[in-house]
Amino acid sequence: MNKHPLTWVEISENALKNNVSLLRSIVGEHVLLAPCVKGNAYGHDLLTCAKIFADFGADWLCVNALFEAKKIRTILKDIPILVLGYIQLHELQEAVENNVKLVVYNTETLEQLEKIGATTGKEIDVHVKAETGNNRQGLKKDELVTFCKEVKKKKHLRLEGIYTHFANIEDTTDHSYAMQQLQTFHDILLELENKGIVIPIKHCANSAATLLFSETHFNMVRPGIASYGLWPSNETYVSYLSSGKSPLMLSPALAWKTKIAQVKEIDAGQFIGYGCTYKTTHQTRLAILPIGYYDGYDRKLSNQAYVLIHGKRAPIRGRVCMNIVMVDVTDIPDVHIEDEVVLLGSSGSERITAEQLGNWTGSINYEDVTRIRESILRISV
Repeated sequence: MNKHPLTWVEISENALKNNVSLLRSIVGEHVLLAPCVKGNAYGHDLLTCAKIFADFGADWLCVNALFEAKKIRTILKDIPILVLGYIQLHELQEAVENNVKLVVYNTETLEQLEKIGATTGKEIDVHVKAETGNNRQGLKKDELVTFCKEVKKKKHLRLEGIYTHFANIEDTTDHSYAMQQLQTFHDILLELENKGIVIPIKHCANSAATLLFSETHFNMVRPGIASYGLWPSNETYVSYLSSGKSPLMLSPALAWKTKIAQVKEIDAGQFIGYGCTYKTTHQTRLAILPIGYYDGYDRKLSNQAYVLIHGKRAPIRGRVCMNIVMVDVTDIPDVHIEDEVVLLGSSGSERITAEQLGNWTGSINYEDVTRIRESILRISV
């Protein structure tokens, strides 16, 4: 491991511990806490976060893909892992061997899993995805009873869980559509119970639902972004404040940093970078940073964002390149090569948040942390 990288990400273990403890305090001891660690733990490093969450209160972990579950299994042999994404039929044997819990919503997967169970003698836990209004994965209300009956007929499958996912609970302060989905989920559960199909684990709560609505908790929650100390949206934050709940101090766990590669003087009237999109109006001192859109630093930050050097703002000049960013350090004294630069996080009294990056790029905090290239070194602090 390079102990002195040019670019790196710092992950605060204390922040992660704080967040999982807060989430536990919200849902209580009798609700399974299953943080979502897909997408390299939203850019925060899969194994680091999985281990900390498991050590400090998570009951389960949720991932998107089998390769993520396999990676977790190298350090955590026993924690239940639910794979939310599609697993190809030829990969199901490997999934069973790694003792993961699987989402099912098609008969082909059911038949293949039953064959594997018959061959191995294992009982395989499956969760059915209910479509309640997001129109992605899952089965509609009129399909679920028949499908669940098929699962129940399989000798080697156990219908352990049923779940759904909200379409519009975090990007709005009007939660009527989410409540409509929740009612649909309740209706599905009631219909299944009336048919004699009782499913032990029921879950639908993402971060926003976990934070805002206890009635969505059932007996398991799947918080994602909040586990890393980020609010799902400004609307979720406003809704939380408006609810009169006790103050909640989520702790952002990620900082992204690099170093200055060169400091140079530019005359007035000079263009900077590709496309000649910025022209200096005065003698300018530039710092050249070894970071770019290849690393996940969005090109849309060109000419509008800033970084932090010595606790001061250094505006980006010109376009963000594949591997290089140019920033104006004219008004920052004593800037030298290999000085630390904060792309996301705090320096002195200044701070750049994931939400601010999202505002600059027209995106969301989820994307701005998750897109940080996985090959960039993550350091636990």
